[in-house]
Amino acid sequence: MSAAGAPLPAVSPLRLRIATDVTAPILQLQNVSVRFGGLSAVDQVSLELRQGERRAVIGPNGAGKTTLFNAITGVIRPSAGRVLLEGRDITRMPPNRRAYLGIGRTFQITNLFANLTVAENMRLALRGTSPSKFRLFAADRLTSEDAARLDAALETSRLAHRRQATVREMSYGEQRQLELAMALVLRPRLLLLDEPAAGLSAMERIYFAEIVKGLPKDLTMVLIEHDMDLALRLVDYVSVLNHGRLLVEADPDSIRANEAVQEVYLGKPHHARRA
Repeated sequence: MSAAGAPLPAVSPLRLRIATDVTAPILQLQNVSVRFGGLSAVDQVSLELRQGERRAVIGPNGAGKTTLFNAITGVIRPSAGRVLLEGRDITRMPPNRRAYLGIGRTFQITNLFANLTVAENMRLALRGTSPSKFRLFAADRLTSEDAARLDAALETSRLAHRRQATVREMSYGEQRQLELAMALVLRPRLLLLDEPAAGLSAMERIYFAEIVKGLPKDLTMVLIEHDMDLALRLVDYVSVLNHGRLLVEADPDSIRANEAVQEVYLGKPHHARRA
């Protein structure tokens, strides 16, 4: 990641697949529940996202945020309810099919190949969607379209100048940027970012926020982030979870002023407590 004050690499727009039906919500959750035995990690959550919307999902630890992401991406199957992508029911669809249809994701913990270069990690991400991904001796050549996608994703993530660096040589902030680039190279229509700024320094958080702000405007994004100030600066709308249930949905300014949110997420203000 660039040091503070250093000039930032130029960012070129990332070309994305465009939804054919822009009138339908790109994502719909209909009374989605996820239960583990007697525990309801997600409890009848319903929400809708339109193309280009930027949404934060916030809440205290254990609120069900990552479990909700796992239900959207197919890592776990909902115990009840439905997940729809552009009107198509994907509730029982495996994660690889959802990725092919346009759902991209980053994770709380980095999951990269430390001994490979940035470019090699990117090529593996691309190959994951290729029909030849299971052919051990298939030629590892990029088409001109794939090469352009790779270049655009690295430019958008501000890593074009680091494409030959090995992951183990990179700062943790750069590794987070690479994870973002690997999600973007798949040309998602819906991008889920699970605590992308976790573990970053204050300056790295500012830098990463600039990258997220620069993502294409037609890319729908859902963000989980414990840094509320950071999250509310990056999104148009906020969904607050508590004990697996949807507590409130509103714009960032309303969320900041909401007493219920302050109590469950930030702690009730001292001046509001009764003696």
